[in-house]
Amino acid sequence: MSTLTIRMPEEKHNRLKILAKQQGISVNKLIEELSTVALSEFDTFTRFKIRAMKGSPKEGLALLDKLDRNE
Repeated sequence: MSTLTIRMPEEKHNRLKILAKQQGISVNKLIEELSTVALSEFDTFTRFKIRAMKGSPKEGLALLDKLDRNE
């Protein structure tokens, strides 16, 4: 496990402490959970971008038209 030192305004740190306390976890655990969410979003976006590059714009638009007709 690694150690990460971050600098942030005292007010933000205090708010994070309050949030962690409300969730019944430590600030360290809160930051770990928030970073997991951020990395998941990044991975999802990256996968989508890769798939979009492999796809066909014509087929994609046809699929969207089909969805519109079904609504």
